[in-house]
Amino acid sequence: MKHVFRPLIVIAFLFYHFSIKPGKLKLKTGDILFISSASGQGKAIQLATKSKYTHVGIVFIENEITYVYHAVEPVMKSTLEEFLQFSSDGKFIAKRIKGNGTLSESANEKMHQMAIKLLGKHYDIYFNWKDDEWYCSEFVWKLYERNYKLEIGKLRPLKDFDLSSKEVKTIMKKRYGNKIPYNEQMISPQDMFDSYLLEEVKGD
Repeated sequence: MKHVFRPLIVIAFLFYHFSIKPGKLKLKTGDILFISSASGQGKAIQLATKSKYTHVGIVFIENEITYVYHAVEPVMKSTLEEFLQFSSDGKFIAKRIKGNGTLSESANEKMHQMAIKLLGKHYDIYFNWKDDEWYCSEFVWKLYERNYKLEIGKLRPLKDFDLSSKEVKTIMKKRYGNKIPYNEQMISPQDMFDSYLLEEVKGD
């Protein structure tokens, strides 16, 4: 039996190893990475937004190293390998501005500096649109809107999402009590993913 299981173990190792480094993508500053998060609220986000993806981050290349800036608790920068530890399946989808011709070095640097200044800010569990705390898709959306005047996805009020499931109702009750902000404008990972401004980054 040892001889039977040995190749299976090797195959399992190879699958895991390559799943956390999917493809040979040449990522660029400004690329947006989408993952399915293993966090406790991930399931509720999927149900409310009808999305496979529950977390997003933005790439900045620093000294030839790929970093992903993303809003968790707190806003942080991670290596790509560290970022993938937030993924349920160890995989991601990368998207970038179509043609990439809209991005300039100067605006990229302004966006980078804004992201750096936000490191350490608290995560926004209430998903409001103020700048004192940040949730993941808000963080990336505002970086683009404020530095490029590009709206990656359309804002929607909370009431436009599917709030009918038990998981969603439980989290909303815990977060808001009886004062649910149905008219609060929000941006979801799925609405960013579906933006006509983006195209998927393909591997070699």
